[in-house]
Amino acid sequence: MRNKKTILITGGAGFIGSALIRYIIKNTKHTVVNVDKLTYSGNLQSLESIEVSKYYIFEQVDICNENELLRIFRKNQPDIVMHLAAESHVDRSIDSPGDFVQTNIVGTFTLLEQSKNFWQSLKGSKKENFRFLYVSTDEVYGDLAGTSNFFTEESACRPSSPYSASKASSDHLVRAWHRTYDLPVLITHCSNNYGPYQFPEKLIPHVILNALVGKNLPVYGDGKQIRDWLYVDDHVYALINIALNAKVGETYNIGGNNELQNIEVVKKVCSILDELVPNKLNGMSSFSDLITYVKDRPGHDVRYAINASKINKDLGWEPQEDFESGIRKTVEWYLNNKAWYENIQNGSYQLERLGVNYK
Repeated sequence: MRNKKTILITGGAGFIGSALIRYIIKNTKHTVVNVDKLTYSGNLQSLESIEVSKYYIFEQVDICNENELLRIFRKNQPDIVMHLAAESHVDRSIDSPGDFVQTNIVGTFTLLEQSKNFWQSLKGSKKENFRFLYVSTDEVYGDLAGTSNFFTEESACRPSSPYSASKASSDHLVRAWHRTYDLPVLITHCSNNYGPYQFPEKLIPHVILNALVGKNLPVYGDGKQIRDWLYVDDHVYALINIALNAKVGETYNIGGNNELQNIEVVKKVCSILDELVPNKLNGMSSFSDLITYVKDRPGHDVRYAINASKINKDLGWEPQEDFESGIRKTVEWYLNNKAWYENIQNGSYQLERLGVNYK
């Protein structure tokens, strides 16, 4: 067992952050400090299984609040910062780009400044072993339409949406704080995550929950947009490996090796639901009857695909979950956790389509 560490995780009540915290608390003796503002997609129910652990600390704090961050750093003395807090839905960024600039850019800047100041105050091995891991997205690279190429760690940033532009901006900030101040940073870019506890504005849970109540399943454009699908637990294993073992200054792409068209994903979910939910509403023969093609998202990238050979070569990581097994686990989880998603739907989000009020 490696030396016990204190890990400060921002956005730990979100989808990926909560999966990361659940794994660390259940499988290690590291202490986790979860810093989360608890916006609409932050859900402490996702952490109920570990919330009483003596190794878990929760701070409801906005990462733009420098005084509160200063207090948290001084109080908890973290060894690693894993920065996942972000506004993350492309459609929502089209409606409210200012929120994405504030959280994803200003928030990252504020966290970098407090991390730098804290790190500079350290001495000896505590300073030498400090790490700042920024979790970004493959969307910063833009569109691979019309090619058979893959994103590599050397690919240029060519963001298409307010969301991806805000994440790319933070990529540049993190690299600049490393180059200018020597802050010991690491950066990751992941492909599309899926799995249990995902907020239902995202494609897979959106399809599952709409289908169960007989609502239309909106598919943008022709549905042939291609994404690489990464099971969230595989992403978590990669992040922990990088945080503990990677060389300072490195960037890693994390992908699932599961390139699929959006329409293929939707039809696969419908097929599993047909098998697991034989009694359908309104006399449907298949949940796929609900598929409805709608106007495409403005600026919609056609294809993302990641080359994850670097992380495999350097750290020995590769995804363990293929899409067939991962998507079945995901559908089964939503079918068995009605209370979790009903609590979300009782709030402000009612499975409506976002990103259509941009004119």
